[in-house]
Amino acid sequence: MSVAPEPLVPNVFRHAAAHDDGRVERAMTTQDGVRLAISDYPSDRADAPTIVLLHGLLLSQESWALQVGELRRRYGGRIRVITYDHRGHGRSGGAPMPTYEISQLAADLAQVLAALHITGPLTLAGHSMGGMTALAYLGRVASKRPVEPAGLVLVGTAAGRIAERGIGRLLATPATGALFGLVHRMPQKATDRAVQALIRPLGDALSRFSGDGTAAAAVAAAVTAAAVRAASLTTAAGFLPSLKRYDVYHALASIAAKTFVVSGGADVLTPPSHSREIAAAIPGAVHLHHPNAGHMLLQDAAECVTDAIGRAMGMRRGSRRRARAHTSGNRSSAAQLAVVVS
Repeated sequence: MSVAPEPLVPNVFRHAAAHDDGRVERAMTTQDGVRLAISDYPSDRADAPTIVLLHGLLLSQESWALQVGELRRRYGGRIRVITYDHRGHGRSGGAPMPTYEISQLAADLAQVLAALHITGPLTLAGHSMGGMTALAYLGRVASKRPVEPAGLVLVGTAAGRIAERGIGRLLATPATGALFGLVHRMPQKATDRAVQALIRPLGDALSRFSGDGTAAAAVAAAVTAAAVRAASLTTAAGFLPSLKRYDVYHALASIAAKTFVVSGGADVLTPPSHSREIAAAIPGAVHLHHPNAGHMLLQDAAECVTDAIGRAMGMRRGSRRRARAHTSGNRSSAAQLAVVVS
């Protein structure tokens, strides 16, 4: 007797709360019972372009605050903006450590897209692990991709080989697997106490951003650092083995979405060599490189990331930029921006 496959759409929304800024907060339950916190900024039209923003490891959807604010300011109800917290992050629920896999995040993304009934053109934008999630989604067979993205923005991310470069080389040590096993067996309270000592340096590093010098950028950086400090050690240790195994290079050549890849020359977590390889492998991809920006490009190169999203969505405003241009108004963007068409 054959067994019917599980439905793609999960047990969808427990509640929806509207806010003065137009945002609707939703709580979705995945097929394996994990609650995901979703923020939906709806459009005036059902068939409007939609952007889904995917955050990085130990961060939250709040890391995209600058982009969400600027996209809403520029385009208002002409576009739909969606952010959500990955399992084990932000306001979303925790999950068993074995489910902390990039492939599972791609499955979660598929369920979110199906549940939200996106009818207009879709653009995916992912920072760090969020970019890996987007690429893993595109690496799934077509039948497991409920919506095919027309646009793609990859920010400070990689397609694999993370343990070969930068700080990621630490993943190649046996300590990665040992930490997973240790935390998997430790009581929850003990792991929560241990997390502060282990990831405080990362939070401190994230708070030292270049930014655009505005109060909004400072607040965004502070929120980012706070998210890292508040993260669970179970989440941190759970995803490390998955990052070590992650490899989607095989899927890059088949990506048909209009793609922009953004990298920072001072990024020690995902060095720009990762972005160069991605841009070279995806047909027609445009590589935007900020020599002085670090891993937190959502703050270090906020305007560039927002512009890339607008262009990927087909909402580009103003005249075409030159291949090499200077921008002004902040310490990071004042550095020369190199644009490479791969």
